[in-house]
Amino acid sequence: AAKPLRRLAAAADRLGMDVDAPPLPETGPREMQRTAQAFNRMQGRIKTLIDDRTLMLGAMSHDLKTILTRLRLRTEMIDDDEQREKAAQDIDDMQVMVEAALSFLRGDQANEPVSKLDIAALTRDLVADFALNADSALSVDGPERLVVQGRPVALKRAIGNLIENALRYGGETSVTLRQDGEKVLLEVADNGPGIPEEELEKVFQPFYRRETSRNRETGGSGLGLSLARDIFRRLDGDL
Repeated sequence: AAKPLRRLAAAADRLGMDVDAPPLPETGPREMQRTAQAFNRMQGRIKTLIDDRTLMLGAMSHDLKTILTRLRLRTEMIDDDEQREKAAQDIDDMQVMVEAALSFLRGDQANEPVSKLDIAALTRDLVADFALNADSALSVDGPERLVVQGRPVALKRAIGNLIENALRYGGETSVTLRQDGEKVLLEVADNGPGIPEEELEKVFQPFYRRETSRNRETGGSGLGLSLARDIFRRLDGDL
């Protein structure tokens, strides 16, 4: 009697992480068949909404990039060298922010299929890449191999965002990876000033930045932590 309910609960969990998950089998007692049919119709509607939004954002991305290209061409016609360089920098900053915002809204990281991966090797490779250009000490500790189910490109982006933030704002950084029961715990620690407790949740809001100058040299677009948390949550984790 409980088996169809367990299938429904499992299907709901899958849907939360992958809208393209297989539909729920419409079998069992009549009531469960109707429930499965309603669940599958709901999943279909959600997928249609997401597909429509993706198409709309794709069109927006194309149009915005076209306008930015035109602005870039007009910038070249500015006679004053200093003003021309400032205008070109503003356009570069705008393009980075537009692409980051569209990527966040599209949920690009959710379209990558889930597969087995060695998160220990992925993390060590990331640390090695960052260490090449880091101005502060960067270390990593943890098992040599730790296989999980995940999205490699998305996880690389999320973990990379955390390491980049730590190095930029906190200086000396250590990355620790370990098994924690059925979960994996990834800790990125630094020696920076920290974040006031009342702002710990605010930093996950899209476009929120504690560094308020909006200068690309001193801060990003304010989407890094939002993207990272979204990636982990879509894999049944959290940040």
